[in-house]
Order: sequence, then C-alpha cells, then structure tokens
Amino acid sequence: MFDVGFSELIIIGVVALIVVGPERLPKVARTAGHLIGRLQRYVNDVKEDINREIQFDALKKLQNEVRDSVYSFERQITEEIASVESSVHDTFKPLYREEEYREEEDVSQEIYNLDQKSPELSPKDSQPVNESPENR
Repeated sequence: MFDVGFSELIIIGVVALIVVGPERLPKVARTAGHLIGRLQRYVNDVKEDINREIQFDALKKLQNEVRDSVYSFERQITEEIASVESSVHDTFKPLYREEEYREEEDVSQEIYNLDQKSPELSPKDSQPVNESPENR
C-alpha cells in the first residue's frame, strides 16, 4: 500500500515512544495493528467487489453477444427453410394442381355413384320405385 522502508518504521517507532510513552505504547501498537488489519480487509473487499462487477459486466456482454448470434443464426435458418419450402412448392406446384383436380374428380365421381345407388323417384307419386304399394 504505502512504500515504507525499515528506517522509516524505526523513526515512526521512536516518535511514538516519545509521544505516547513506554507504558501505553504496546496498547497503542495493538490498536494500530487492528485498525490497519481492518483497513486492509476493507480495501481487499472493495477490490473483490470491483473485480466481481468487472467480471459481471464482461459476462453480460458475452451473454448479449451469444444471444445476438443465436438470434442471427435462428433468423438465417428460418430464411433458409422458407427459401427451401418456396422452391419445393414451386417445383412441385404442377403436381399439387393435378392432385387437386383428381380430388375434385373423385368427389364428383362419389356424388355420381351415390346418385346411381339411391332409389329413383317416380314422377307420379314422388316415392321410390322399388317400394311396393303394400309397404305404403
């Protein structure tokens, strides 16, 4: 923290001994040691907090970069899928139309077959011809 050499520590000790006195010097030295220890722990805690914040900011930036790249990749994949679907649809479009016509013909044929199977109505009494007069 501070650049204090051995000779400077001796000068500080002699001045403290003269000012405080030999009886109270050990107690003052202990208190000063505790205060310096607390100060060092506080400084270390602040350094750790700053480092955590820096790492947190770096992780946030990395997370945003990864999220952006994932969204970009997803967009590209979606565009490619749409392009492939479009080209497949354009390629097989004539076949789809033939199938639609076939389906329409099948439905028309089924309706015609149903008409052929149903009993015909006679024009006189509008009742089925198959039925006998006793069943009326």
